[in-house]
Amino acid sequence: MAVDDLRNELAVKIKEIPPIEKKLKFQIDGEIMLIDGSGSENVMSAMDEEADCTITMSEDTYLKLQNKQIKPMIATLTGKLKVKGDLALARKLKELM
Repeated sequence: MAVDDLRNELAVKIKEIPPIEKKLKFQIDGEIMLIDGSGSENVMSAMDEEADCTITMSEDTYLKLQNKQIKPMIATLTGKLKVKGDLALARKLKELM
């Protein structure tokens, strides 16, 4: 699955949850996906701007998380998933999986 496909899939999923009230940035294989939930709804963009939390991983790790082949905590402990910033916001990742 290409990163563009992941972006489109995530753009649909973020509409299904309440606004996250902050900015959450994913860096997947160098591609940026920014979820801005600071307004009345979550909005997806490819803007590389400051975020309250940045989650970095490979496309392979994202797919394993999506398919529940790896748990977020294990991915973090093994260095496959890196979180910088607001850890509580990173937990919202579970809602998007």
